[in-house]
Order: sequence, then structure tokens, then C-alpha cells
Amino acid sequence: MIGRGSILAGAVALVAVCGVPDAKAQGVFTLSSPSFKDGERLAVKNAGNNKSNPNCVGENVSPALNWANPPEGTKSYALLMFDPEGRPPVGVSHWVAYGIAPSVTGFAEGEVTKTSDKYVGGMSTQKLPSYSGPCTPAGAPHHYTFTLMATDLEPAALKEGMTRDELFKALDGHVKSATGLIGTFSKP
Repeated sequence: MIGRGSILAGAVALVAVCGVPDAKAQGVFTLSSPSFKDGERLAVKNAGNNKSNPNCVGENVSPALNWANPPEGTKSYALLMFDPEGRPPVGVSHWVAYGIAPSVTGFAEGEVTKTSDKYVGGMSTQKLPSYSGPCTPAGAPHHYTFTLMATDLEPAALKEGMTRDELFKALDGHVKSATGLIGTFSKP
């Protein structure tokens, strides 16, 4: 099992690769959720609802997410949801979103379960452009890492449908700062 320290180390490595030039924010750039606290369990309703998979026991309702104190000069955000323990050794990308305008400061519960004009939809492991909740088997919980990156790219700069890896390449040298939040889940 990958520990919380490994997940956070991965997020720090992402920032190191993408760079953090002069991140000057009023306060600390943060990502939070009224739906769950960092490191705590996601609600069953946040789990996936693919009826062909017995591990998908939820309603696929995306949790509410909020952020504050972006670095000066932020032109857009990118937001990812990733399960490093899913499908070893590559993990599962549950959501890839980018081109989020700097005026957006969060998403309401259920808002990103479907595509929205508030973000450009990438391509998850499940081949979806929107949120796809956990379908974790019973046993040890998986860690779902939500990573928010403030970028110097205009919201329309990147094409639709990029995978997580393609997005990382496109963001190289354009990330001003990153922050994260971890929710856990396993089949009850």
C-alpha cells in the first residue's frame, strides 16, 4: 500500500517538475472540501455507480471542492483526482479537468459529475471527461488525491480530452503552485 507520505511526495515532485516561479499569494494556496476532511473517508454517495462493477456502490456524486489564495498572476487552474493504489502499478485517473477560469473558486457537490462550461474535460482512465467516483474493493482503503494547480495559461490554451500524462507535459513550466487534498475509500 502506498502511504500518505508517498502521495504527498508525489505532489511535491509534480510541483518540482512543473516549477513554481515566484508564487506570491496573500496566504497559503489551499484546497478544501465541506464534504470530507483531508485524510478522511469519502461518503458512499461519492463512489462510482457503474452497475457492471460490484465495487461501484455509490451514486457518483462529486464532492464539493473549494480553493483560496491562488498565487498572483494565476490565469487558470487544473484539477486532478488520482488513485495511486488502483490498478497497480499505474494507478487510476478518476478525473482530469483544466482550463478552469481564475474567477472560479470551487465546485458544488455533484457539479462535476457531468461536464460543465466551468472546465475543459480531460480523459480519465475510464475514458470520461468528468468526475468518476471510486470503485474500490473491500479491504484496505485507497487514497484519492485531489491535486489543484494554479497555472499561467489562459483557460482556452489546452485542447479537450487530454490524459493526465498529456496534461503534465503541457503544464511543464506553467504551474505557479499546487495544493492537494486526500480522501479515502473502500467498499463498505
